[in-house]
Amino acid sequence: MSGTLYLVATPIGNLEDMTFRAVRTLKEVDLIAAEDTRNSIKLLNHFEINTPMTSYHEFNKVDKAVTLIEKLKAGESIAVITDAGTPGISDPGEVLVQMCYEEGIEVTSVPGPAAVITAVTMSGQACRRFAFEAFLPREKKERRQILEEIKNETRTLVIYEAPHHLIGTLKELADVLGEDRGITLCRELTKKHEEKEKTTIGGALLSYETKEPRGEYVLVIAGKSRNEVIEEARAAFEEMTIEEHMNMYLSQGMDKKDAMKAVAKDRGVSKRDIYNALL
Repeated sequence: MSGTLYLVATPIGNLEDMTFRAVRTLKEVDLIAAEDTRNSIKLLNHFEINTPMTSYHEFNKVDKAVTLIEKLKAGESIAVITDAGTPGISDPGEVLVQMCYEEGIEVTSVPGPAAVITAVTMSGQACRRFAFEAFLPREKKERRQILEEIKNETRTLVIYEAPHHLIGTLKELADVLGEDRGITLCRELTKKHEEKEKTTIGGALLSYETKEPRGEYVLVIAGKSRNEVIEEARAAFEEMTIEEHMNMYLSQGMDKKDAMKAVAKDRGVSKRDIYNALL
């Protein structure tokens, strides 16, 4: 019978956030696959966990996963941990989980800290709906494509960023989303010097003219206003004549009645207004 893969969340800064279940699981499994064994040994020693460890990180996530799968198929239970937070969220884990499903191996998660959830809930931004982008791509073309894709996103956006890239990223966000877009910058989450700064993108850039970015950042960015999206769409349609607008829908196979209804909706007016304009 195959073993079980456990995705075990570990503290993102404060060791008191380690759960009882996480400690018990790490003590009971046969092997712990850690992103950095040198870092994780401090955590294991603190909680008196003596389970053997092996490295599992970004650069061996495919080859090492094959080895771990064989151990799981042989009946061993394995826990995956990262340097901080939940495995699979901007950290190794996703590939191994997919391979476990392909092999019919049981996978479960031992929930706990995650920087994205911690930041969103304390940000003061809307948190009913949010889109998690993690770290933006470093390749310029792909990065620009992603930024253009999120330009009209109405959900709250969450981005991770390193201190040495923070100012450059804020400048790009200002260029694409506008300096007036709301943002909360969170750093040193759960640690003694935790900071949250709720401002605008432009305000954040002004703030960092006089101080140096330190620590890992989570940027929680307000989504675009739905009213603004609607107004921009209407403005784009109003650049067309009503006849051109009608022909756009007629050429798609709509009948005249439905086309008039669609044009009226696009422009935020009544169908009678469109009818009278066409007359």
